[in-house]
Amino acid sequence: MRRFAMKALFTALNLDRAERTRIDWDRRILIFSTVVTLGLVALYIYGKATARW
Repeated sequence: MRRFAMKALFTALNLDRAERTRIDWDRRILIFSTVVTLGLVALYIYGKATARW
């Protein structure tokens, strides 16, 4: 699983030299929204585990 996660991360962050001249907003928004979603899930699990919510 860890190997798959690293491979997916490197694939998502792999930018060709031609793409560096312009910003690929779709990829950045996808990565940002995934990070936010995972953060919210982690906060929910933490809250349930510590009985704070």
